[in-house]
Amino acid sequence: MINVALAGNPNTGKTSLFNILTGSYEYVGNWTGVTVEKKVGILKNKKGQLIDLPGIYSLNPLSRDEGVATQFLLSGDFSLILNIVDASQIERNLYLTLQLLEYGKPMLIGLNMIDVAKGRGFVIDEAKLSKRLHTPVVPIGARTGNGCDILASKFTDVKEYTMEPLFIDYGPLLERAVTELMAKINDVPLQSKRWLALQFLEGNVLVRELLEKYVNAAELQLLFAQTEQAILAQASAKSLQQYIRRARSEFITDIMNECVTHTKNVEYTLSDRIDQIVTNKVLGVPIFLLFMYLTFKLTFDWLGSPLSDMLDAFITGPVTNTLTALLTAAGASAFIKAVVLQGIVAGVGGVLVFVPQIFILFFLISFIEDSGYMARVAMVMDKLMEMIGLNGKAFIPMIIGFGCNVPGVMAARTIEQPNERLLTIILTPLMSCSARLSVYSLFVGAFFAHNQAIVVFSLYVLGIMVALSLAKLFSSTIFKQSDSMFVVELPPYRFPQWRTLLRSTWEKGKGFVRKAGTFIFGGSVIIWFLSYAGPGGLNVNMNQSFLAMIGGALAPVLAPLGFGTWQAGAALLTGFLAKEVVVSTMNIIYVAPDMHTLQGMMAGFFTPLQAYSFMVFLLLYIPCLATVAVIKKETASLKWMWFSMGYALAIAYIIALIFYQGGKLFGFH
Repeated sequence: MINVALAGNPNTGKTSLFNILTGSYEYVGNWTGVTVEKKVGILKNKKGQLIDLPGIYSLNPLSRDEGVATQFLLSGDFSLILNIVDASQIERNLYLTLQLLEYGKPMLIGLNMIDVAKGRGFVIDEAKLSKRLHTPVVPIGARTGNGCDILASKFTDVKEYTMEPLFIDYGPLLERAVTELMAKINDVPLQSKRWLALQFLEGNVLVRELLEKYVNAAELQLLFAQTEQAILAQASAKSLQQYIRRARSEFITDIMNECVTHTKNVEYTLSDRIDQIVTNKVLGVPIFLLFMYLTFKLTFDWLGSPLSDMLDAFITGPVTNTLTALLTAAGASAFIKAVVLQGIVAGVGGVLVFVPQIFILFFLISFIEDSGYMARVAMVMDKLMEMIGLNGKAFIPMIIGFGCNVPGVMAARTIEQPNERLLTIILTPLMSCSARLSVYSLFVGAFFAHNQAIVVFSLYVLGIMVALSLAKLFSSTIFKQSDSMFVVELPPYRFPQWRTLLRSTWEKGKGFVRKAGTFIFGGSVIIWFLSYAGPGGLNVNMNQSFLAMIGGALAPVLAPLGFGTWQAGAALLTGFLAKEVVVSTMNIIYVAPDMHTLQGMMAGFFTPLQAYSFMVFLLLYIPCLATVAVIKKETASLKWMWFSMGYALAIAYIIALIFYQGGKLFGFH
């Protein structure tokens, strides 16, 4: 049984290769750090495991995702490194390759995207490259699977490899320091002492922490300072790290001259031409907003609503009728019938009717991501984000938050600056997730039937605007930070593969369905029982139920926002568990047989202005329980968890109050 570590730069096709070699599926992203922690899959031949490390540019960790890879090399159990290299960006990719080769473990190189490289006007001689790097190089197509079987067949030859660490001459001064440090770390249990010495001198924090367990920290610092002083006195470098990087770059240039042949000069590729438009400093943001608007138009007006209506008719018709007949035939009591039909079917079914819209939204988001456009969005937003104290990379977790706030919060791990990462974590829950979408669908269908897309679009934009405004406020007060550098990979545009697209959609959407079958199922039964029971016993009038008492306690506080009823209070309270439960609660409260009847009944309790105020409050108020839990985990702080809940509740109240009271002043109702 062998363990293979899969390493490479972002957007090299690393995760696609992981999927092919293991037969499993992992999300394929267009920026650094989608795979934040290592993922493990069993190889198809069952002879080993493949460990998918984060996409990184260097082993010197600037962010938590790069730290995962370095830490794995220091302490992980593996026998082979599989380095995937993007042939179309080979010069940049080889920097990480050299660091891995210096490590000294047996290594294979999968040379991906050769067709893209040829299109850009250069051809790579794999045989020469293999000879120069002293390791096998296998051309592959990670998207199509070409060459992947050949690559996998070489895993079993690992015992025959006699891999020696790659030697690059860094000059007499640095080599003297490396030799001196190697003599001090004889007891360190790692194969390549030279690699450790080089990583330490390059400024790798994790390696320094390891070496300080074996060598006095003052000795290490003295060696580092003396070496840097000596080198900077003789070389035109600003730092020891820059000097080492320059030496590796010169080594890479020699490899490029020997192994790469330029066949033509390509000034502009198709991706370049598209980027001239979509990343234009004037047109970039309007184009992004247009994409968002068209996404909601498809999700609601053109495709989603008709499909939801069909599913609603199926659940309230054949499904409900069949269950009623079965319960009657089984002699079920009135209580059991009420639990099943008014609790479970009304609660869970009321959420499931919005599954088509959820999946359409996820499909469109996956299409935009896999096409390569999403990385451009981050670049387009960088200037705006910089003005508010963040950078474009912080916008990526927010975009992910459109699907679900939980992975959005986790995606903030890719941000290097601690304060910037913390600020992104705090603000990401303001993004309108798919769970909120089910509530929007219910309300816009009832009150804004002819403007569904534009109303939902306005809520998504509002979430972004509030997040950016708060980012400016917080970054200049409680989250003051130093400037950060923004680096994002711009992959070539591709038409996504249908298989990958459908899998990505399912991976995003299955959580919604799973919650409907578990969490919402249980929650619906509890909510129904609270509406069925009261101080006077069972089967009470709902206005005298426990649920009415709980919601009634919140009603006076919510009255200035336009929805001061116990029904609204109860729905918002249950929404803390999961935002979808708001729909389940309303289905149970209003005892509606189908979605259209529910929407009609709601018209007696809300006006359009009150409905919009309710959606604004739902957008911004406290995150769901799962998001709160992951904020606690990611920040390792109860203080920031409570802060994220408190400020969101305050902001939601203030903005909903402004919308409702302001709307009344302008004559809306």
